[in-house]
Amino acid sequence: MSQTQEKNRLRPCKTIKYICLAILLCAAIGAAGFLGGRYAAENSEKAPELSAVVLESRLAEISELATMTYGYTNMAQFENSNDFYGVKVPFTTKKFILTYDGTIKAGIDLSRAQVEVSGGAVRIMLPKAQVLSHEIEEDSVEIFDEKASIFNPFTVEDFTAFQAEQKAIVEEKAVSRGLLEEAGQKARSSVQLMVGELLPEDVQLTVELAG
Repeated sequence: MSQTQEKNRLRPCKTIKYICLAILLCAAIGAAGFLGGRYAAENSEKAPELSAVVLESRLAEISELATMTYGYTNMAQFENSNDFYGVKVPFTTKKFILTYDGTIKAGIDLSRAQVEVSGGAVRIMLPKAQVLSHEIEEDSVEIFDEKASIFNPFTVEDFTAFQAEQKAIVEEKAVSRGLLEEAGQKARSSVQLMVGELLPEDVQLTVELAG
C-alpha cells in the first residue's frame, strides 16, 4: 500500500477522533458552567450578612424622616411703647394685629439612630422626635389695625422678632397637644416597615424610641 493511500485511510480516523475530543470538551465546559451557575445561585439565596454599620448607613441616607405635618392659622397682636422708668411715654405707642398661615413638620433625625445586631436579631434605637422645620407662608401674612407713632416708628426688627416669638408660642402649643409623641410613633412604624423589607424573614427586628 502506498504512503498516499495510507494517509487517506487514516484521515477518517483522525476526523472521528477530533469530533470525539470536541464533544468531550463541550461536555466539560457545559458541566463547569452548570456547576458554577448552581453555586452562584445557592450563594445568592443565602441571607446577606447583617451589619450594624450597613443598616445605620442606610438610615443615615434618609437623614430626616418627617412623619407629621401640622398646619395652622395664627392671629396675634403686637404693641410697643417707649417707657421712662417703667412709665409709658405718651404718643409713642405702636401696634398692629398680624394673621398668617404656618406649617410645622415633626419627625426624627435618622442619622442619630443606633443599630445593634446580635445573631438573628436586630435592635434599632431611634432618637426622640423633634420639630424639623417651621415655615410661615409669606403670601398669607396680613396686617390689621396698624397704628404707628412718629416718635416710635416700626422697624424690620419689630416684625422679625414678633414672628419668631409667635412661632415659639405655636410650637409649644402643638407639642403640648402631642405632636412629637404622634410623630415618634409614626416614625417607629415607618422604620419598622422600611428595615423589615431589607432583612430576611427569620431575623427578629425591634424598633424602639428613646425615652
